[in-house]
Amino acid sequence: MLKQIEERFEISRAGMMKIIKDFHSEMGKGLAGEASSLKMIPTYIEPPTGKEKGEYIALDLGGTNFRVLELDLYGSRKTGAARMMKFALQKEHITGNAEGFFDFIAACVELFLKKHKLSGAGRLNLGFTFSFPIKQTSASSGILMSWTKGFEVKGVVGNDVVKLMDEAFARKGINNVRISALVNDTVGTLAAKSYRDPKCDVGVIIGTGTNACYPESLSKIGKWRGPGNRTGKMVINIEWGNFNKLISTSYDKELDERSANPGRQILEKMVSGMYLGEVVRLVLKDLVPILSKEKSFETEYVSAIEADKSKNLIAVSGLLRRLGLPGTALKDRVIIKKVCAMVSRRAARISASCISAIVMRIDPKVSGKHTIAIDGSVFEKHPAFSRNMKSALREIFAKKASMIKLTLAKDGSGEGAAVIAAVAASA
Repeated sequence: MLKQIEERFEISRAGMMKIIKDFHSEMGKGLAGEASSLKMIPTYIEPPTGKEKGEYIALDLGGTNFRVLELDLYGSRKTGAARMMKFALQKEHITGNAEGFFDFIAACVELFLKKHKLSGAGRLNLGFTFSFPIKQTSASSGILMSWTKGFEVKGVVGNDVVKLMDEAFARKGINNVRISALVNDTVGTLAAKSYRDPKCDVGVIIGTGTNACYPESLSKIGKWRGPGNRTGKMVINIEWGNFNKLISTSYDKELDERSANPGRQILEKMVSGMYLGEVVRLVLKDLVPILSKEKSFETEYVSAIEADKSKNLIAVSGLLRRLGLPGTALKDRVIIKKVCAMVSRRAARISASCISAIVMRIDPKVSGKHTIAIDGSVFEKHPAFSRNMKSALREIFAKKASMIKLTLAKDGSGEGAAVIAAVAASA
């Protein structure tokens, strides 16, 4: 039975080429404003040139922990070391009202400015990474479409989050900070790496959620009705988690039906850390009926199990004991490890296929070098994810795979927001 299940999770080279073809089709439709599973959202942001200079502030808000940082750009693709402070939002903040929520964040920014003696400085441009679903209306404004990640702050959905943040700054008397750019974490990751590396043209998140972005020629964004810009390019937020031209197994369908958003975020449900552990659990339920409770198998367990190279899978045994499963047989532990490997390998091959599609859109013959900036816990911490992605790229591109470099851009979204603030301020 395991062999049959493994076959359902395997994606051949032909399967990856089909993903690339379908991804290209959806990209084209999304850019033209036609119905597509890829939103292809214009961000109003140009890619950095590497020549931007000055001192910039960033506010990186993507969950209950957030960061405020300062970054000096030297204009020659070099930066100073970021100065940073981390803060935590409490339950009363994320379930309260808009004023209390933004006032708390403003108070943290005020504390940062005082600590680093920036309160009395001249005007500071701030980049605001806000990693929730936003309808961007300009480089420095965006309407919150819905909260995610357990946030339920009242009075924010349907409103411009930059305006709400500016109002909180005014209430705190922070008069020398101007929010010049609103970005999501994927765009920030691309900006942070591409400022230093001119070959970086794709930003990817593979963590709790997953997404990607890249710079597109304005002339190829059929739905764009805005003005031109200096570079003739704009970063496109693909929102690839919603890509739905993938072959689903019965386990994927079961997970999707039980999810809070059935029929949506199909790629995310096969790739991201929010769901990988549950896919593994659903498969194991048929093979080793020991994990019956829904969402009881975390994605971090997948990484830990695949990292166990011991003959008797001692670490796997210990993990299962902590989950209330003492005395598991070695044959069951072997099956569990194989299932983890097949689910994570599929996720890596899907990710590599979609990255390949983006690279081919930018450079159809892959005649130049491309750096892919990737952030996120799955890519960073899973012991085989990066290796599986590189293997898939070699299958797709053969020798030309050497033109594509996957690089970890850890916590790039904060520094990237500062870089984008510089880009927007100089526009």
